[in-house]
Amino acid sequence: ISPSLVSLTERIAINGREIGQGDFTRIIEDIKSKIDVMLSRGVGHPTEFEIITAAAFQYYYEKACDLVVLEVGLGGRLDSTNVIERPLLSVITPISWDHMNFLGDTLEKIAYEKAGIIKEKGQVLVSPQQESVLAVLKAEAEKKKACLHMGCGDGVKIIEYGLDGQVFDYKGYKSLEIRLLGDHQADNAALAIDAAEILKAEGIAITEENIRAGLKRTRWPGRIEVLSKAPVFIADGAHNPEKVQALKNALLKYFPGNRKTFIMGVLADKDYETMVKEMASMADRFIAITPASPRALPAEKLANYIKFYCKNVSVSDTIEHAVVNSLQNATSDDVICAFGSLSFIGEIKEIISSRFNKRC
Repeated sequence: ISPSLVSLTERIAINGREIGQGDFTRIIEDIKSKIDVMLSRGVGHPTEFEIITAAAFQYYYEKACDLVVLEVGLGGRLDSTNVIERPLLSVITPISWDHMNFLGDTLEKIAYEKAGIIKEKGQVLVSPQQESVLAVLKAEAEKKKACLHMGCGDGVKIIEYGLDGQVFDYKGYKSLEIRLLGDHQADNAALAIDAAEILKAEGIAITEENIRAGLKRTRWPGRIEVLSKAPVFIADGAHNPEKVQALKNALLKYFPGNRKTFIMGVLADKDYETMVKEMASMADRFIAITPASPRALPAEKLANYIKFYCKNVSVSDTIEHAVVNSLQNATSDDVICAFGSLSFIGEIKEIISSRFNKRC
């Protein structure tokens, strides 16, 4: 998975357990020796993501994993994870505006890049998409003679929801439990069930009990993650309009009448204007921060834009100051939400854990 929130070792795990530092160091050192050979032959230096991907492949190979789930880093067609010639299943989640400077300036161009993970005579599961996007995916599946499966996006019925998770029905499955918040996470869980059923049909031993247990155990740090309950402090890595819309819908559903403070930081190449417009209508206060990234949008520039939609805006020099300030000025009924990029969510989690441990 990527990106990491706290440590690079988060990206490589087996059965929920991260790769150990010893194994990680050993494998990276071995990869470095291969890179030295590449450079001596005039081959370009691999990117950090390519190195981590290679390390993951080596680790899973050494541990003889039965099944591996790989998250594409960027796009699909040219992504380093896409060297797998024949995956058991390719899964394409909802396609939206993101990484336009790399993937293209239309949804159809982005879809073409994503469709690169569809393999010759392979199987692909596609979540509900806009018609123009679906047309691109179908065309690529037909070209590759791949078997296209459509996810049943409208079959989810949420029965219960709260800060500790939600319960939903899907197809013939009743009272499925997940710890993730937001309607979109129930949809994601449904897509995972669809994937499990396809794998089961291919002979992989997966029972209903496995599905239920897997859903209930799933954690996804930095995705509407509740770090504190009095006041409620939520960390979410939403960094494009679609993800921000999902976050907004969840906040309105879970906290319709609560005062809301937003800690926001973004990368300059993101559509932060649309993101601000989406969230400003329910904001009582914004605190702008600058993520620790060379691609970061300066907090002052972000704050100046937010002022068009919300007058109560301040700038924090550090992420820690933003967290401390938001908590010190909140009542127990308030909601604080940090969003805009995954790049600073790990730091926020560590600040909350170390400085406000009694709140968590």
